Amino acid sequence: MRRWSSLHRALYRLTGGRIGNRLVSNDMLLLTTRGHVTGRDHTIPLLYLRDGDRLVVIASYGGRPGHPTWYHNLVADPVVLAQVDRTRTQMLARTATAPEHAEWWPRVVRAYPGYADYQSRTERQIPVVLLEPRNEAEGETR
Repeated sequence: MRRWSSLHRALYRLTGGRIGNRLVSNDMLLLTTRGHVTGRDHTIPLLYLRDGDRLVVIASYGGRPGHPTWYHNLVADPVVLAQVDRTRTQMLARTATAPEHAEWWPRVVRAYPGYADYQSRTERQIPVVLLEPRNEAEGETR
C-alpha cells in the first residue's frame, strides 16, 4: 500500500494531477499534514468530495481498527495543504460533527460504496473530515 501511495503521489505531482486525479470513479487530491510525532510534512492521495470551496475526505484506513496516521496528524495540527490538480490550497481540517457526519455519510457511500464495507469491518466510526480554506488572517502559512 505504501509503494502504491508513493507512486500515486509522485505521478500526481509530476503531472499536476493529469495522472492520478481519478480512482474508482472519484476525484483524488493530495493531502499534506504535519507529522504529530516527527514534525515533518507527509502527503497522501485521498478520494474527496467537493462542497463549494470546502473539500471532504474520509479517514477510512480500509476499515482497520485505528485511524490512519494522517488523521492523527491533522487532529494535532489542523493546518493542511490540499492539492487538487495543480492548485495547492492551505486549509483548516476538522472532523465533522455528529449531524454533519449523518448528513455526509450517505453521500460518501454513494460516491464510493466501499466505504460502507470499510465501516462494517471496524467498531470505530470512520471520520468524515471537512477541509475549509484558510484565511490569511488566521496566522502563519506553511
